[in-house]
Amino acid sequence: MNRTLKRAIMLAVIGIVASGSTAAATADARLAGIKNIVVIYAENHSFDNMYGMFPGANGISRATPEQYTQLDHDGKPLKELIVFGPDGKPDASYPRMPNAPFRIDAPPVNRSPTQMVLGPVHAFYHNQEQINGGKNNMFAAVSNVGGLTMGYYDGSQLKLWQWAKDYTLADNFFMGAFGGSFLNHQYLICACTPKFPNASQGMQPRLDANGKLERRPESGSASQAAVKIYSSGGGQITPDGYAMGTTQPPYQPSGIAPAPSGSPDFADPQGNQASGLPLPPQTAVTIGDTLSKKGVNWAWFSGGYNLALADGKQPASAKRKVIYSNENQGVNFQAHHQPFNYFARFAPQTKDREKHLKDGDDFFQSIAIGNLPAVSFYKPKGMDTQHPSYTTIAKGDAHIAEVLTKLKASPQWKDMLVVVTYDENGGFWDHVAPPSGAGWGDRWGPGTRIPTLLIGPSVKRGYIDSTPYDTTSILKFITKRFDLEPLAGVRAKAGDLMNALK
Repeated sequence: MNRTLKRAIMLAVIGIVASGSTAAATADARLAGIKNIVVIYAENHSFDNMYGMFPGANGISRATPEQYTQLDHDGKPLKELIVFGPDGKPDASYPRMPNAPFRIDAPPVNRSPTQMVLGPVHAFYHNQEQINGGKNNMFAAVSNVGGLTMGYYDGSQLKLWQWAKDYTLADNFFMGAFGGSFLNHQYLICACTPKFPNASQGMQPRLDANGKLERRPESGSASQAAVKIYSSGGGQITPDGYAMGTTQPPYQPSGIAPAPSGSPDFADPQGNQASGLPLPPQTAVTIGDTLSKKGVNWAWFSGGYNLALADGKQPASAKRKVIYSNENQGVNFQAHHQPFNYFARFAPQTKDREKHLKDGDDFFQSIAIGNLPAVSFYKPKGMDTQHPSYTTIAKGDAHIAEVLTKLKASPQWKDMLVVVTYDENGGFWDHVAPPSGAGWGDRWGPGTRIPTLLIGPSVKRGYIDSTPYDTTSILKFITKRFDLEPLAGVRAKAGDLMNALK
């Protein structure tokens, strides 16, 4: 090799190294500029359901007939979409519609965002069957509400739509786990599935030879009635001892009252008929553990937490007015939406519980005086989460927009990144297939696509980010920002949110 060629190669290598160093330095500078991360966790809507009409996003107009034409259980296209009521029979208040996506807030349905709608089933096995290997053509068939799963809104009438226009909307962001709120809240904090090795058989689903939910003999082909399965909620615990369905925490606030002669701080270890046994205290590593290990301050803030804590300590004979109820200040506190309350490290009377598990009022006080911790998770009370069946999307939209306005006025805003996302799709259809394959898919997920907004001074303005993300991307970003120990369940190919930064 002559001297000229050697010099050219050397200069090229130096250039590549320098370029890589420059890129790394730029990334480090962008990260260093973010001193406060706030995650707002809303409820139960797919991307298409709320942002399917967003200009420039991968929305409903890009869905192919193969993606939106729903099939019955025999693999044949449904002749029409029928909405089923709580009794599993056609709901006469909804018209029968063509087999295609439809506006919930327009004729002939005419349910505005200020009105509640039925709550589609959103559970672990249901979600996998609905996705149907990425075809997304079994949502109506594998649902308690049938065709309502295909409904969507014109989100331009909502306040969060404008925040999405002003900052970054991620249109390729998927819920971390198949199914419902319980498991996806666990994925938000640990990218893991809780273990319940000795659960009663009654908490397990009945599965057929193909690993799908076993249907009752009287179930039809989803043409005239909602599918009937043996486990109404799809079960709580897998046959090999993992908690994937709604399971109650071992500590108060819990959907299981204290034992008659036990501590008021704990759920009755014998459980109750409605919920089964409480989940045993968990010991997996969470993002809270890795933040604390590095000395980074953090907190989980919950709307209605103090009220629910007092409510939960009452005996089983008392009437609860906060936990799963709207009777006290319209709180409707969802105990299974509080993931750290399942972990032994945050048991009652521990310093970590007192330091890191806070009420929503603490969140707003910290915003006002500018002393939010480096990482804040905010869970609105149930009535402010946009969850179908017990609140409206308009109420939650107004609340979250108000939170964003307060954050923008905070002394910490200049160094802040806010992530507004949803725990899961709420059983609503979306046309984009979840990522799969090595580095992405596993037995737990990811599930259906959900809306996610990235907001703050460091975020690209008026941008649609189509980087493939899932719930574990939030953990990946926090880990990268504070140089934490990586969590094992974070998916290797999930983006780290950096593409949304300027």
